[in-house]
Amino acid sequence: MASSSSFPYLVLACLNFTLFVLSAASFAPTIILKNPPTSMGWALIMVSSISILSSFIGFFSHFCFITHVTLLISSMAAQLLAILALFTKERSSLSMLKSPRDPREAMALVRVECGVLVAMFVMQVCVFCFSCGVHWCWVRKYEGMEAAMRRSRSRRVAEGSMVDAGMKGKELEKMKVDFGS
Repeated sequence: MASSSSFPYLVLACLNFTLFVLSAASFAPTIILKNPPTSMGWALIMVSSISILSSFIGFFSHFCFITHVTLLISSMAAQLLAILALFTKERSSLSMLKSPRDPREAMALVRVECGVLVAMFVMQVCVFCFSCGVHWCWVRKYEGMEAAMRRSRSRRVAEGSMVDAGMKGKELEKMKVDFGS
């Protein structure tokens, strides 16, 4: 039973590790475009940082599920906004990044950053769905164990009260015999 329940956690850890690597890789295009980054560059770095934090907490998601899910949702929203900004407004995004590089090279770096953000978004959706599924199974497993413990506890209490009732009945019969009632 332990090996069957550890597989989902292993898959979740692999997904979080992949997300961690993608998030770390998304720093490079932003920093290569302009160092130190502009405000748009810092915004992209913050999107990647939230994603890194989310994937790091994902390694311990069975301890802090709500925190992990909250960070996943906020990171997905930030990634979606960054993708829309970079994809739909390439020229204005490039001008906001103020890269001293060749315009073709800068455009390629913006597209690489957009591609990495799309890959991160897809991976984060997978992590979100899988985390919710694993947590749901985990909760059902422990609810079942709790119900079984409750049933055995009530059975023991019922047996105890029956034994007590039997003891009281024997004591009552003994008193009748002793006192001749």
